[in-house]
Amino acid sequence: MTSYFLKRLLLFIPTLLGITFITFLLTQAVPGDPVLGMVGERADPAVVERLRAEIGADKPFLVRYGGYLSLLAKGEMGRSYYSHHPVASDIVEKFGNTLRLALTAIVFSIIIGVSLGIVTALKRGTWVDRAGSALAVAGISLPVFWLGLVLMLVLAGWLHLLPPSGMGHGEPIYLVLPALTLAIGSSSFIARVTRSSMLEVLGQPYMATAVAKGLGRGRVILHALRNALIPIVTLIGLDLGSYLNGSVLTETIFGWDGLGRYALEGITKRDYPVVMGTVLFGAAIFVTVNLIIDILNSVIDPRIRHSAKER
Repeated sequence: MTSYFLKRLLLFIPTLLGITFITFLLTQAVPGDPVLGMVGERADPAVVERLRAEIGADKPFLVRYGGYLSLLAKGEMGRSYYSHHPVASDIVEKFGNTLRLALTAIVFSIIIGVSLGIVTALKRGTWVDRAGSALAVAGISLPVFWLGLVLMLVLAGWLHLLPPSGMGHGEPIYLVLPALTLAIGSSSFIARVTRSSMLEVLGQPYMATAVAKGLGRGRVILHALRNALIPIVTLIGLDLGSYLNGSVLTETIFGWDGLGRYALEGITKRDYPVVMGTVLFGAAIFVTVNLIIDILNSVIDPRIRHSAKER
């Protein structure tokens, strides 16, 4: 099992290198000139050329790419064309805000989704099952931007229960609306997966044996949930990885100063160091989250460890 995870870790570096090359290539292929975006199309040609030389835009592609790799080797990601701040320090700052939002949203998603999935599985075929399934389908179908605006209107505008947007001075209450907006869609998927996985486990012969031996209802549910966890944990991990990359729409709607909003600003301004930095950081997050999911799944189901040893 150790060798399996070491192999995964060794793949980490070439994966990130491949992503940096593809992203760097795409940023150069995008129409438009970032220098003209900074100074305007009527700027003095001498000023334009000087800025191109400062940011290295006048050099060949491979030279610029090699320079970027040397920056990464030093733990740097360049500087923003507009703010001139180090991209790495900006990402760390924005990621702290995104991390708070992501963890709050995933906690909401787990509580709502797993609970709803267990209840609908245990009440299969009843009105509770039909109502819960309808809620899950509705949650999946609602667009995030529409849902966020509706929640803002109802909970902040009409009922005055929550602040409509912004981050305040770090008070937890500002997290509720954006986290709930993210959690509704995610919890709906988790509820559907939990229900189907629980039904599959509850239909196994060993569960009937456990009931026949007099195992209490609560212990039966916990036993079934543990055996149904692998697809649930995988889905939760993927959602968390997505949240940690920054939820662009949610952060923009609620004025949340996170990684997604930062990346969007970099894209709209053609701020290539910001784009490269956020993409690379996001890729590292996804690779890390996938590795953690593999570790958790191997702990939940020992058969995964045995299959890894065989490979």
